[in-house]
Amino acid sequence: MEVREATSDDADAIRSVARSSMQASYSLSPQAIRGAVKSWYGDEALAEKLDDDDLVVRVADIENEGIVAFSESALLDDSGDILWLHVDPMFRGEGLGADLFQATREALAEKGVEELRGRVLADNAEGNEFYEHYGLHKVSEDTVEIDGEEYVENIYSERDPEEPRTLTHEGEELYVSTTDSDRGSKGPFYTVYTDADGENKYGFFCGNCESLVTSMDSMGRMECESCGNVRKPTRWDAAHM
Repeated sequence: MEVREATSDDADAIRSVARSSMQASYSLSPQAIRGAVKSWYGDEALAEKLDDDDLVVRVADIENEGIVAFSESALLDDSGDILWLHVDPMFRGEGLGADLFQATREALAEKGVEELRGRVLADNAEGNEFYEHYGLHKVSEDTVEIDGEEYVENIYSERDPEEPRTLTHEGEELYVSTTDSDRGSKGPFYTVYTDADGENKYGFFCGNCESLVTSMDSMGRMECESCGNVRKPTRWDAAHM
């Protein structure tokens, strides 16, 4: 098996692996899966991903079989999030996921990533067990909306949860979670809480200029007024469904 950078010629194979993998691993409707795959890995969307220096897409290519797995990761400052690691169900159980995971980890390390994280829906038992098997720790959760329904997404990290960074705003002590972040055009946005346990969200901390951002539109988009850092739409954004 060869693990290599994805190219635009791989689009059909990537879409096929994504569809079959999601059908086997997620309790999503066929309509939601079709819409998601078309949105994320349509020809134009994939071309944009491949041109994005903050995204890393790797495919596992087997001679005489073609592409049977792929991973998609995002760079966030000195951390890297594995957004997807899909293996065709017909080839699971052969260690391909482990090889692809290791190759992805090495590719991210070459780009300066110091902390590896993985994101997976909570109801994907196999995916959660995968990250736990490789020593990642569940550090936080997020909620995502797909086809009008909310799902819980678990976030795993190579690092044990650490005490969050604190800041004072208008006389109130706030807590910045370095393990809960989203991509921005100039740097990551870290979630800010009013409590050390990370239960009550307050806003976001711009990793580019260290300003506090407290407003977000209904589609989850936000912009730092100090430096123009813009939160990039997530792969779950309802506007792309």
